[in-house]
Amino acid sequence: MVNLTRIYTRTGDHGQTRLVNMAVTEKTDLRVAAYGDVDEANAAIGVALASGELTERVSTVLAQIQNELFDLGADLGNPLADSYEFEPLRITADYIQRLEAWCDAFTAEVPKLRSFILPGGNRAGAQLHVARTITRRAERTAWQAVTQFGSEPPAGTDRPGGINLQAVGYLNRLSDLLFILSRIANGTESEVLWKPGGERTS
Repeated sequence: MVNLTRIYTRTGDHGQTRLVNMAVTEKTDLRVAAYGDVDEANAAIGVALASGELTERVSTVLAQIQNELFDLGADLGNPLADSYEFEPLRITADYIQRLEAWCDAFTAEVPKLRSFILPGGNRAGAQLHVARTITRRAERTAWQAVTQFGSEPPAGTDRPGGINLQAVGYLNRLSDLLFILSRIANGTESEVLWKPGGERTS
């Protein structure tokens, strides 16, 4: 259980913050940027849920994803280590398998695409496109963090631990699912397909 007795702490006023393992780092740290992007994606999903335009089934899936995105943020903010005082919260293969199962189930309900879809539609569908693009950005940021910090526990005391690759994989599958759910939310009969420049009349 998390107890938040005061929201402001003043501890970040000089451009630094703490990771989950209490290590001090700069707010420009790519790990901090990655879980910040995850938080933004979660907020975008919240707006889609608040629209009231989603089916109960889709809303239930997105509500579970919102919780899992907190797990993901905790993972990205906790560098890999050889051992821990307390077992860390990590994204595991079952998280990704659950996303893939949802992708398969919802994909079976929509027709195959003949072209790319222009983002838009109703409020919920358009907002899920926003969430999708933010999730893609979070994935790119997480890969930048992997490039800088690696994906293994530290080789020595002077090197920080790396990033859990399962966490990055989760973001990849989530962006796919959000695209599919935007099609479900909008209804494919009103989808507007991309027409390349040479095919447009105006």
